[in-house]
Formats: sequence, structure tokens, C-alpha cells
Amino acid sequence: MLSTFLRLFPAFLLFVTLAGTAAAESGMAIDPATCLGCHSNKISAAAFSASVHGKNACTSCHVEITDLTKHMKGEVKVEKVRCERCHKKENAEHYASVHAQKDVRCADCHTDIHTHSYWNKDKRKVVAKCIQCHDKEAGYRNSIHGKGVAAGNMDSAACNDCHNLHDIKPLGDPKSKENREFHTKVCLKCHADEKMMERNNVFTVAVKTYMDSYHGKNYRLGFPEKVAGCADCHTAHGVLPAKDPNSSVNPQNLVATCAKCHPKATPLFTKFYSHGELGDREKYPILYYTFIAMTGLLVSTFAVFWIHTLLWMFRGFVENREKQQALIHGHAEHHIPDGHKVYRRFKRRHIFLHLLVIISFLILSLSGLPLKFSSQHWAKFMMDHIFGHSANAALVHRIGAGITFVYFAGALLLSFHFLFVRKDIKGNWLQRMFGPDSLMPNFRDIKDVAGMVRWFLFRGPKPTFERWTYWEKFDFIAVFWGMFAIGGSGLMLWFPEFFGSFLPGWMFNVATIVHSDEALLATGFIFTVHFFNTHGRPEKFPMDFVIFNGQMPKHEFIEERGDQWKRYEELGITEEFAAKKTSGVVYDFIVKGFGFTAVVIGLTLVVLMLYAFLSGGAH
Repeated sequence: MLSTFLRLFPAFLLFVTLAGTAAAESGMAIDPATCLGCHSNKISAAAFSASVHGKNACTSCHVEITDLTKHMKGEVKVEKVRCERCHKKENAEHYASVHAQKDVRCADCHTDIHTHSYWNKDKRKVVAKCIQCHDKEAGYRNSIHGKGVAAGNMDSAACNDCHNLHDIKPLGDPKSKENREFHTKVCLKCHADEKMMERNNVFTVAVKTYMDSYHGKNYRLGFPEKVAGCADCHTAHGVLPAKDPNSSVNPQNLVATCAKCHPKATPLFTKFYSHGELGDREKYPILYYTFIAMTGLLVSTFAVFWIHTLLWMFRGFVENREKQQALIHGHAEHHIPDGHKVYRRFKRRHIFLHLLVIISFLILSLSGLPLKFSSQHWAKFMMDHIFGHSANAALVHRIGAGITFVYFAGALLLSFHFLFVRKDIKGNWLQRMFGPDSLMPNFRDIKDVAGMVRWFLFRGPKPTFERWTYWEKFDFIAVFWGMFAIGGSGLMLWFPEFFGSFLPGWMFNVATIVHSDEALLATGFIFTVHFFNTHGRPEKFPMDFVIFNGQMPKHEFIEERGDQWKRYEELGITEEFAAKKTSGVVYDFIVKGFGFTAVVIGLTLVVLMLYAFLSGGAH
């Protein structure tokens, strides 16, 4: 039976063709069977009918063929098929793609137009199409993604996952923002899906750990062109597991990989934990315990001093009310002769160093906090509109760091001068270090703390102090601790290649934690506790101007630092500290304006930081 059909099939096709010709000449549509009468040697009737276009007539695509007789005589030119007549969405995407720019048309990819079947989300079909031209694209087929797709894992990344199906954008200049962003953004689409990663036994915190890094924070702020992205380390197409000797992140290849951005990278440098997870105690114990220690330092410091601040705020408010009521009832305060005579507390060098501290601290805070809280809209706004670029912010930050090293050197010189040079202070260097004019903590501070706590709790009078209070000493000692913690870690992060030549790379992970958390501690402390102790306490609100002009009236001197005044009286040197003249109006106006500006900026940053923590945007 089959052999008989095959013998008669050519005659059948001839009959259909003649019938189709007659029908076409009568103005009827051309039956596909008529077309196959001539084109059956190139087009399989069975394959065409089973394809996605099988329900269409041939002339649905070849619309210029309206007269079969003319077509058969060669009088009608067969044009290229215009797929956009039906595939409008795909055409719109293709129109703006790099393929359209290179004059790659639909049929250049879809060469199986007469047998084309729906891909049904089978990524293997996509890869098969793309490798028709891109068959040597940096080893994709041998990559972990390519092998996964070939094995039928539709979670694995195929060409369309990164480049889309039709809307394939040009990557442009390799150093451009668009290009650099692409090399990370496309990876995040899948690797941010924790459920997908879990079911494929893939590292689930890759995106989080990257975003918490310096590279990721810059990417999130909108400046991917200045930092390494996913493809810089893992390559774009030849992604292989780290244990594979051909992998770009295999330990044997890491120096070459890192050297693309850090030319002087060493084997020690590559010990950096690119995806170190702070909460993973078993895998990253050093990072875990460093994070725990810094968190404990943050929490304990803020807990102690914020409680101290709140108690002082309430007790100071009550004391002010008591003084006001005493005045209303005619009970005048104790009279101090020449109470408004001005005395000198600080010299010009002290004022200058304090101004450097304020300037550097504001610079470091304004340029560093946007990076710390990179997920916040206000951080992006600051980076875009204040600095213009993360590289500019980094430059400004380093200028602030430079000023910090200058005032720290000044503090060391003043300390050396105090201990070994000054002639107006008795005793050897050890006696000076723990004497009443020193900023070194001593046993008296324990007594002062206890006295303040009793005053807070209405259990005793407010203590009077010597030249330095315990909170002022804490601020001074914090400068040295801060220089070790923030300054040391900052230098490491500033010059990674130098320090990476003799320190293991994981030290940069530790430095990042220390620098970030210690900076947060310093910023939060200065803008809350220090601002209150100096300017916000009820006795001084809204500002204590002594640090700007170095002068204070006698009645404040005696009330706040009565023991110092008493000592000076016993030594007969009080008048040596009498101010010869008060600060000028212009100077006061400028410096007070500067001081208020600094306070406003600091309190604004505190509000922004609190908002970031409450909204879950702190990293």
C-alpha cells in the first residue's frame, strides 16, 4: 500500500499544482499544497505542518505572491519575509537591539523557519540558536552554566537570561557605566533568588556579601564603573567552580584575576574573603568574632553614655527649674565678686586643633556615611548631588583623613610638650601624666563619676571638677583609640596592595568591619553624646562657645571647675589666666555660625542614620 502511494505521489503533487494554479487564476487563495508541489524538495510537508507556522498559508509570509502564474514564470520577485507583520512585540525589541544595528535579521537566527517549533522555555534551544554564530564565546558550553543547561537544568543561566531573547543591547565601551553595570546586574537576577540557589546547592548569600562589600556598595550607589563586578572575578561566560583548575577563582589563578584591578596583587593579597559572611562562625571565625566584638563595643558604649545623657538631661532640667523658682521667690544666687570677668581656658593652638577636629570629622562623616548606608535614597542623593561621584567622595574622604593625621600629630606634640617641656608645671613626666592638669584618667575620675551619679539620682550635690572632667578625658583618649582603629584600618583600605604584600588578605575583611563599625561609633557618639555634653546640656544649651574663643566668665569657671579655681587661688596664679581682651564681634559671628552649622549637620546625619536603622538599611 505504502509503495503504491509513493509511486503515485509525484502525480498527485502535479495534479494539486495544476488545480491550485487554476484556483489562483480564478482569484482564490493559494493552497500550501500547491506551493509544495514545487518546493517539496526543500520543505517537508510534515515538518512544516508540525511547526509553529503550520497553520499559516505560505502567502501569509510571502505576501508579494498573489499571482501564481506570474510567480511560476519568475515575473514576481520574492522578497525577504517581514516577520514584523505578525511578531510586533519581538520586532520592537529587535529593532533597538545590537542585532538590528549589525543587520542581523530574524531569518539569520531562525534558519529553520519552515520547521521552527515553540521553544517552550527550553533553554537548550536558545543556546543552540546563539551558538550558530557565537560558538566560541569564551567557553560558555564548558562552563558550569552551559553544562547545566545542556543537562536540562532550566535554572542554569543561558544566553537569554543575561542578554534577553530579542532585546539584546550593545555593551558599548568596556569602561562605560552601562557596560560595567551589565556585568553585575545580570548575575544578580538569579543569584538574588535564594530559593533557586538552595535547590541548586549554590551559595545563597553571594549577593548579600557582595553588596556589603566596598565594591557592592559602589555598585548600589550607581557607580559600577569604578569597582569590580561579578564578571571581573568569575568571567562573563566561562564561569567554573573554584575547584576547577581552569576557573578564574581557583587559588592557583587568583593572583592573575586580582591583578586585573590590583596590578601588584600577591598570593597573600588573594587570601581576601570575597564573599565572607559575618554570621558564619564555622567558615569565617575571625570575621564572626571581630563583628561580635565591634557590635559589643558599639552597644555597650552607647548604652552607658546614652543612659548617662538621659539622666543628665532630666537632672539638669530640674536644676534649672529650681534656680528659676529661687529667683522668682527672691532667693538670689551666691554672689561672686567680678563674676563676669573673663578668664582664659584654652590657648590658640588648642582652638586651632579643635577646629581641625570639627572640619575633618564633618568631611569624613559626609563622605563616608553614604557608603555605609548605600541602600538608602538619601545616600544616593548625597553621592550624586553633593559629591557627583563616588570617586570624588573617596578623594574628599582621604582629604579628611589627612587632616585627621595632622591634628593627631598636633595632639602628640602637645602631649610631649606637656610631659617633658613645659616649665610651669611641677613634677616629673609621670607626676605630670597623672596630675590635675593632665587628660590621663586617674582615681579622682572614679570619685567624679560617683558624684555625678548621686546628683543624677538626687542623692547629693552636683560635683565641681578640676581642669578636666571624666567625659572630656574619655573624648581625648578616644582620639588615640580612634586613630588606632579607624586610622589604622583606613590606611589598610587606602593602600591595599602595599599592605597586601605582607598581610593576609582576610585582614582587609577585618579592617572593613573595624573601620565601618568604629566610624559608626565615633559618628554616633560625637553627634549625640559629645554634642549634649558640650552644647546640649541644660546648663549650656544651645552652645558652649569656650572651645571657639578659649574664654569663660569667672562665675562659670567657679561653678563648673571649682576645684581648679581653688587650686589656682592657693597657688596665687588666677590672674595669670585673666583674658587681656575678649574675642572680636566678627570672629565670634563667623565661628559661632560655623559651630551652629556643624551641630545642624551632625544632628541631621543622626536622624538619617536612625532612619536607616529603623528601615533596615544599615549594612
